Amino acid sequence: MREHIAEFLNYLRVEKGLARNTVEAYRRDLEKFLRFLQKNNWSMDQAGPVGIRQYLAWLDSQKLESRTLARHIVSLRQFYRYQRREAIVSADPTENLESPRIWKVLPKYLGIEDVEKLLAQPALDHPSGVRDRAMLELLYGTGLRVSELTGLRVPDVNPEAGYVRALGKGNKHRIVPVGQHAVMALELYLSGPRAKLLGKRQSAWLFVNRRGGRLTRQGVWLVLTRSAKLAGIGQPVSPHLLRHSFATHLLARGADLRSLQMMLGHSDISTTQIYTHVVTSQLKEIYRRYHPRA
Repeated sequence: MREHIAEFLNYLRVEKGLARNTVEAYRRDLEKFLRFLQKNNWSMDQAGPVGIRQYLAWLDSQKLESRTLARHIVSLRQFYRYQRREAIVSADPTENLESPRIWKVLPKYLGIEDVEKLLAQPALDHPSGVRDRAMLELLYGTGLRVSELTGLRVPDVNPEAGYVRALGKGNKHRIVPVGQHAVMALELYLSGPRAKLLGKRQSAWLFVNRRGGRLTRQGVWLVLTRSAKLAGIGQPVSPHLLRHSFATHLLARGADLRSLQMMLGHSDISTTQIYTHVVTSQLKEIYRRYHPRA
C-alpha cells in the first residue's frame, strides 16, 4: 500500500498542484491509516466500510477535534476515490461516510489600537528594524499568509502601482493591493537597508536575514513575538492573527465579501464567510452595550 500512497501524493503534487504542507497533511493521515490496516492484517480492499468505521472510531477514541477527524475523512475519501479510478481497488468504502459536524470557531483578531502599537515597535535606526517594520506593515496591509510573505521576491512588489504579486495555495498567483503605510515602509526598506543586510551578497528574495539569506517563517514569528511583547499585547500574536485582523477590519468598514475572498486567496467563499460572524458578533456586543432595552 505504501507505493499506492506515494503515487497518490505525487498525483496531488503534480496534477492537482496542491501546496507542500497540504500534501504533507495527506501523507500523515494516510500513514496512520496504513499502520491501522497493518495492525489488523487488512489490505485496502479487505478493510471495507466496516473497517473504515472501526478506524474512525479508533481515531475518535483519541479525543481528536471534529475538524481533525473531518480532515482524516477527506484524506481517506480522496485516496480511495483515486484508487477506484485507477482500478487498484474494486469499491470505495468511504462512499457513504458522513463528516462530523464541525463547530465554527470564530477567528481571533487584534483591535486597531493594538495593531497600531504592534506596527510601531520595530526601531528604524537599524537595517533589520526597517525590514521588520516593512514586513509587519505588509502582513497587516495585505493579509498575506506567512509562507506567501517569505516567498516574495523583489520583482513581486510594485510600490508605485501599490500591489504585490503573491504565490498562494495550489501555486496560484494573485494580485493584492497595498496601502500607503505599507508602501512607505517598503520603499524605505528597499532604498538602502535591504542592501546593507545583503552586504556583497546577491538575493532575489524580498525579505532577507542578516546573513543575506531568505527570511524564514520562524524568523517572522520571532519578530512578531518580540514586537507584541514590546507593545504590551496580552495575547499570543501570530502571522495568521494579523491576517484575521486584516480581514475583520476590512469587512467591518464595508468591504464586500467577494473582494475580500480575492485578496485572501480563498478558493471557496464559504471560507471567507466566517468573518461575517465576527462582524455580527461585534454588532451584537455594541447593541447589548448601548441599547436601553437590550
